[in-house]
Amino acid sequence: MARGDIREDADESARELALPEDLVAGTIAITLGYRGEGFAGYAEQPGQRTVAGELRQALQTLLRRDVDMECAGRTDAGVSALGQVVSVPVTAGELQRPARRLTASLVALTPDDLSIRGLRLGGPSFSARFDATQRSYRYRICCGPARPVLAWDHAWWLRSVPALDANAMDAAAQALVGEHDFRSFCKATSAHLLEADGRSTCRCLSTVRVSRVCEAGEELVAVDVTGNAFLHNMVRIIVGSLVEVGRGHRDAAWLEGALAARDRSAAGPTAPARGLVFERVDYPEGALEAWR
Repeated sequence: MARGDIREDADESARELALPEDLVAGTIAITLGYRGEGFAGYAEQPGQRTVAGELRQALQTLLRRDVDMECAGRTDAGVSALGQVVSVPVTAGELQRPARRLTASLVALTPDDLSIRGLRLGGPSFSARFDATQRSYRYRICCGPARPVLAWDHAWWLRSVPALDANAMDAAAQALVGEHDFRSFCKATSAHLLEADGRSTCRCLSTVRVSRVCEAGEELVAVDVTGNAFLHNMVRIIVGSLVEVGRGHRDAAWLEGALAARDRSAAGPTAPARGLVFERVDYPEGALEAWR
């Protein structure tokens, strides 16, 4: 559902477990970063280069067996990450390996556009997806005729827009905070599938903030969103709608009306995938511990 955003709600295909439950002694939680431009998304796809495919190959080479992997949220082609979390059940013997050595081996086995940012340890039943309490991410926008340099592959360049009214965008965005039916901010076909399956399009956002930031000498507008779960394209549609407000084409009342309409056509356009970065996943206190 959060395809193009973070698909933590999507159903996974049933598969036989690579590691029987009675052999699972714990779970490694890998914090993962990647530059989305070179991947056809997180999820494995036949004949496509994906984040999960690269990570699985590295893990299976290292552990010399098939592995089970579960991510906090699946991302689409063009979406990058700084704080993706992937859980991998492991045996008692594998837990005896020093985390530093395992990390170094994974770094050596993965490509340059995929970063192993850290390892933590969870219990045998820990799930990167189901134990997550909040996901956070940032969408970056660059305005004006100057082509972005270092932000090129992770920002939406609005070359014909000299500036956005970030204050107006932020004020309008507060209508989205809290629990709402976000059907207007979900890809229409996905919303229909959810409805047919008896699943809700209600989600809860704890934070939506729009601000001006300077990163590596470049002036950007950042949209920061934190919530418990997201629909297909939800964040990108929110951003596209807020840009309409920032350009002065729409006002805050329009955004509130779009939310209430529960109709995809009532909201703004879908922002490009490349501006979206999966920043962080939160878990209950004590769910994970440092592994050294």
